[in-house]
Amino acid sequence: MKTAFITGASSGIGEACARKFAENGYRLILNARNADKLQAVVDSLRKEFNTDILTLLFDVRDRETARQAIASLPAEWRDIDVLVNNAGLALGLEKEFEGDFADWDTMIDTNVKALLSITRFVVPMMVERNRGHIINIGSVAGDAAYPNGAVYCATKAAVKTLGDGLRMDLVNTPIRVTTIKPGLVETNFSVVRFHGDQQRADNVYKGIKPLTGKDVAECVWFAASAPEHVQIAEVLVLATHQASGAIIYRQ
Repeated sequence: MKTAFITGASSGIGEACARKFAENGYRLILNARNADKLQAVVDSLRKEFNTDILTLLFDVRDRETARQAIASLPAEWRDIDVLVNNAGLALGLEKEFEGDFADWDTMIDTNVKALLSITRFVVPMMVERNRGHIINIGSVAGDAAYPNGAVYCATKAAVKTLGDGLRMDLVNTPIRVTTIKPGLVETNFSVVRFHGDQQRADNVYKGIKPLTGKDVAECVWFAASAPEHVQIAEVLVLATHQASGAIIYRQ
């Protein structure tokens, strides 16, 4: 049985990916910060798919805790076939010269440094076995900056660059690297971005049918299930009425 390790699996895209891999017979290593939310996902998946699930409860920004958690994996769980670096977030929507330092630190620590840490701890095990697949969840925001979102856009541009570099570093192996870049996805993303302001978050999706976490999970699975000689390097997936990070048609 194959194993998928998914970060940020307690909701949104991460939860949808967990469901998709469970549906296709994978056993799961699921990470999140919120124990109650993660347990609810685990209970639902076990009831529906009767799959084996191991949970790792830690904040991906805490490098030492992440290192210890991954190092403590039982021997039978160390053969990770697919790593989905999904944990990430946006905070605030201010001009760059008016941004909040704490928001910047959290975005950089989560979207860039934590992705690097998890990759650093998991990929050597893949190299040792000479197989595996790393799938990073980037964003259309990483293709070009948009107003009031420069720091978030920069972190997602880093996700793309880090994926490209890792692919080069692994080119002499059968290990594949994919970056999935979604546009508007209706999850708790905007609620987090606006620090719990539900009304402001709802306005992000008004007048357009956005993607869902399930839509993105389908793209993740498409890459993961491709034949071994096929490497889906990058997928940009947008809502039909979205043309770029900044150009959206609303009815």
